[in-house]
Amino acid sequence: MTSTWRKATRDELHTYYTESFPGKTDVLPSFITVQGPKEYALAFREPYPVRKQNTPDRTFIRRETWQTSDSGDRVAQHFDSLDELVEFIQYPARHDPFHGSDYALADPDLLERSEPRPDAVYYALDHWERPWVLAVDIDAKDIAARRATSQTETTAEPTESVGLDTLRDTGILDSAPEGYPYTFADIEQALEYGFAVREIFEDDFAATETMVVYSGQGCHVYLLDTDRKHRYDEQSREVINDLLLDEYEIPIDPVVTADRRRVLRLPYSLHADVSRVVQPIQSPNFDFRTEAVPNFLEA
Repeated sequence: MTSTWRKATRDELHTYYTESFPGKTDVLPSFITVQGPKEYALAFREPYPVRKQNTPDRTFIRRETWQTSDSGDRVAQHFDSLDELVEFIQYPARHDPFHGSDYALADPDLLERSEPRPDAVYYALDHWERPWVLAVDIDAKDIAARRATSQTETTAEPTESVGLDTLRDTGILDSAPEGYPYTFADIEQALEYGFAVREIFEDDFAATETMVVYSGQGCHVYLLDTDRKHRYDEQSREVINDLLLDEYEIPIDPVVTADRRRVLRLPYSLHADVSRVVQPIQSPNFDFRTEAVPNFLEA
């Protein structure tokens, strides 16, 4: 399956979101609904215009799930059903919930360029119906960067990006999957860390609702308890970051945990850079090379 570790083509993206993804909506995590996350977001591989003249083309758009009043109260849903959300993911320009705004995506029928396809699909951790979702992001490239800095004299911090020369000199760039800033072993290590974080949540924070999601090039770990003692504010989340980074030495992205405006990849969406399905997993031994393969690669 090493040879299938590659970017998905435009046609493959269309195939996945029209044929495979709709069948996954029934198993989305319970906190991901059409009206719960405050936003959904899409990334495009190629910039696409909005309707407003003299406005830069967009490679990333956020769409609120609710229209709000000036005081922040919810007024009207932008997606009336899960089917409408799926249609927006499949055909963003034709089903943009901002259709009445100058910042809606341009009508594809009026352009010569192709309609946009989602290169990535995200949802917001900030939420209307429950406390702000607590998630930890562990990325294989950060693990590889830390490993590279330990093998060289570079002064970069462990989770900072390192240069291609350093990655090549340490053998990372030329190891499978070739050309990526990590090795398969780094993804395996990320999954090990992910389940270690879940255990920390359960043992140190008395969490009873946790989830580990394979993200394509690493994992996301969730603490989902919503009782009062688990409603962490910004300061509490900084403490959690410090605990994981300093005491347990797990290379997480601290911004994801501490910034309520962050978005994460939607479970069962496609990580187009590697052609793998984002999904909850039950073990660090999850074989992402064979068990997260989309249907278009199985033919």
